[in-house]
Amino acid sequence: MRRIQTQTRSPYVIPRPTSRRLRIYSIDPSLAQSVDTHAIRTARIDIPWEDSVLGEQLYGFVQEESERRDALLTPGPCGEYLEVIDYDAATKTYYKPIDLSDPYLLAQDGLAPSDGNPQFHQQMVYAVCMRTIRNFEVALGRRALWASKDGQYVGRLRVYPHGLREPNAYYSPEKRALLFGYFQASPLYPAQLLPGGLTFTCLSHDVIAHETTHALLDGMNRNLTDPSNPDVLAFHEAFADIVALFQHFSLPEVLRYEITRTRGDLEADNMLANLAQEFGKAIGRTGALRSAIGKPPDPTEIERINEPHGRGAILMAAVFGAFLAIYKQRTKDLYRLATEGTGVLPEGAIHPDLANRLAGEAVKTSKHVLSICIRALDYLPPVDVTFGDYLRALITADLDLIADDTFGYRVAFMEAFRRWGIFPGDARSLSEESLRWQGPDMSLADSQIQVYLGRDLSTQMRGWNLSGNREVIFSRLRDAQATAKSIIDSSRGYKQRITEGLDLDQFDFEVNS
Repeated sequence: MRRIQTQTRSPYVIPRPTSRRLRIYSIDPSLAQSVDTHAIRTARIDIPWEDSVLGEQLYGFVQEESERRDALLTPGPCGEYLEVIDYDAATKTYYKPIDLSDPYLLAQDGLAPSDGNPQFHQQMVYAVCMRTIRNFEVALGRRALWASKDGQYVGRLRVYPHGLREPNAYYSPEKRALLFGYFQASPLYPAQLLPGGLTFTCLSHDVIAHETTHALLDGMNRNLTDPSNPDVLAFHEAFADIVALFQHFSLPEVLRYEITRTRGDLEADNMLANLAQEFGKAIGRTGALRSAIGKPPDPTEIERINEPHGRGAILMAAVFGAFLAIYKQRTKDLYRLATEGTGVLPEGAIHPDLANRLAGEAVKTSKHVLSICIRALDYLPPVDVTFGDYLRALITADLDLIADDTFGYRVAFMEAFRRWGIFPGDARSLSEESLRWQGPDMSLADSQIQVYLGRDLSTQMRGWNLSGNREVIFSRLRDAQATAKSIIDSSRGYKQRITEGLDLDQFDFEVNS
């Protein structure tokens, strides 16, 4: 008898994952060395899913051409945005690259955190870099691009987890790369760190997020590194710290621990408001490298401090001050209920339900503030940025999206900046109407040029997909900038009006965005 051949078919299609979960050190390895913080030493974070060759072969994930990503994830990790190259220049050693698509690693959310495993170091930098990239993309509504090289598209940022044998980490604009160092810890604090033990900057969440932000800023506007005034370089440092700081609040284990320990008072000393704790102690400091709390606002500091990190700390403190004010506003009702209207919590640990509610409000507030801070980048002048310009950009970015400021977010920013002596140079008053960027007062001739710009650019931009292929997005943006420059450059009298005060015989102008 002939056997009847049958085919097995399933009516169900396996959906393509949207995220990949990986384990990291929640702050840095130092939390594992204390009984109090051992339970919160690690965290699991979700990052954007990147397809691998194995995934395509097993599941046949197919994307439309306009949505197709630039590359598959291969060992390194090497994906669409990042290429992790683990070469230790000091020992002239290449470490075996991790394959995040290995089924065993997929089943375990990646490797377990370990300061002695180079492959986990690779996993850690990849995970935190991708998390930072994703925060930018969500806030801006488009895909992230790295700075071009000689006008050409750069698809991947290179990341070297062991690129330096020194207490440093930095973004190299020339190499389009992040280089992380490692070094022997200072012997000054043997009770906290092993004297002479190795400290890896690639295992610090804050250092990774900080340096990735530098690279993202360079990709958005390369003029933010031209020190035309003391605020420019300070803004770069401050903004990188702001991103690293508010990403702390996406780590639920650490957040609940600190909310419980401080009884919800985020103005008290806490690890959420401190940056690079292990790094600071390892180089001989008594605490974290930088902190957003610890001293009252001083409006005279901005007149005295010009060093980029010190001056940037003023802006970071102002933004964190706005966050604290918003957090207090959002949790007033919870404290009224918990204290029966007295405003004073009973002694002892706060109730777990209250801790969870406070943590939820802290997460929501931090997401809102971080999103506002990132969105404001699109409202900054292309050159010669000041802290006052950034305040204007913050107010405009939020007002354009949300007219009804129920919890006083914009007032909180204005008040916090005022307390630190940060004012826009030409503001008539500290009000939303005065600080918001206004559209240009166009004459009839200028309006005609605007019609040409709008008509030509809208035709060129029709059908753009800012969530699709990054190289296509880069090419179209470059073409649109060239079109805008050509229209302005060829318009009689218009160029002179918009560039009044500039020496056009010596310098050309460019369309930034």
